[in-house]
Amino acid sequence: MHQCRPLAISVRNGPLDWHAGPITFHWEKSIMSLLRTNRRQFIHTAVALTGAAVISPSALLASESGTRRTAVDQVALGKTGLKVSRLGMGTGSNSGQVQRALGKENFIRLIRYAYDQGITYFDCAQSYQTFEWMGDALKGLPREKIFIQSKIPGKPDDVLAAIDRHRQVFKTDYVDSMLIHCMVKDGWTDEWKRIMDAFDEAKGKKHILSKGVSCHSLPALRAAVATPWTDVHLVRVNPQAKHIDGMAQTWNESGDKIEPVIAEIKTMREKGRGVIGMKIIGNGDFTAPEDREKSIRFAMACKEIDTVVIGFKSPQEIDEAISRMNRALAEA
Repeated sequence: MHQCRPLAISVRNGPLDWHAGPITFHWEKSIMSLLRTNRRQFIHTAVALTGAAVISPSALLASESGTRRTAVDQVALGKTGLKVSRLGMGTGSNSGQVQRALGKENFIRLIRYAYDQGITYFDCAQSYQTFEWMGDALKGLPREKIFIQSKIPGKPDDVLAAIDRHRQVFKTDYVDSMLIHCMVKDGWTDEWKRIMDAFDEAKGKKHILSKGVSCHSLPALRAAVATPWTDVHLVRVNPQAKHIDGMAQTWNESGDKIEPVIAEIKTMREKGRGVIGMKIIGNGDFTAPEDREKSIRFAMACKEIDTVVIGFKSPQEIDEAISRMNRALAEA
C-alpha cells in the first residue's frame, strides 16, 4: 500500500514563477484523480490546494493557452509595419564607453549571446564608440530577422551620404530605423527641416525603413509628437524620474516628474507612432535590484510602449533583464 507523502510543487525562472509546498494528500486517490483531469483543470486544482501562488490562475492559464508575453516576443513598432523584439540591446552606455571597454571580441560575443536569447533589436549611433564594430558584430546574423536602429547627430552637409555611411558600416542595404539624435530645443523641427527632408528621401529609396528622433528635453519631445513627420520615438522613461525629459533645454539636465513624459507617450500611441523606452535602468544608476525591478515593471505595465532598450555589458545582465521582464509580463 502506498504511503501518504508530501508533494512540493515548484516552478521557477519563467512566466510561471511560484513555489508552494509541501502538499500532503492520499497518493492513490488524489494523484490518480488529478491525472484524470486535463492540464487546465490541474492548474486550478494546484492553485486551490497550495493557497500560496504568487501569480493568478488567469496568468497560469494565459501561459497554458499560448498567449503569454515574453521579453523576446516580436512586437509591432507602432504602425510602421516593422517588428522588433520587446527587449532591445543598447550599444552606447555612456556614449559606448561601457561596451567599448569590453574589447571588440567580447563585444561581438555579447551581441551574439543577446541574439541567441531572442533579442533581435540592436540600438546604435554614429556617436557611440561601438559604431565601427557593429558590422562585424552583426555579420552572419540573418538580416531579415534583426532590427537595426541608428542615429545621426548634428546637421551633416550631405545627409544621404551620412546615411550611406551607416549602411556601409553595418554592411547592409538598409537601416530599419534612423533617428535624428538628441534633440533638446523647442521648435527644433523648423531648424532641422533640411535633415528631415533628406530622411524622407532616404526612406523613399528604402535606404531606411522608418524615421524618427530621440529627445532629451520635454519641449523637444512635445515638438516631436506634434509633427506628423515622426514615425518612431526613442523616449527616456522610468518611474524614479532619473535622466528623463524635463523643461530645461539641455541634454544633460534631468526632469523630476515622469507624468508629463507619460502624457506625451499616450499621444504618440494615439497617433500610431512606434514608441521605444530608454533609460530603463536610469543610465546605469539603478544598481539596487529593487530599482531595476520597479522600473522594468513600470515599463511593462505601460501598454503604449512597444519595446525597451537597455545597454548591457554582460550575459548575466541580459539574463536578468529577460527574467524580470518575463515575470512582469506574466503578472500584468
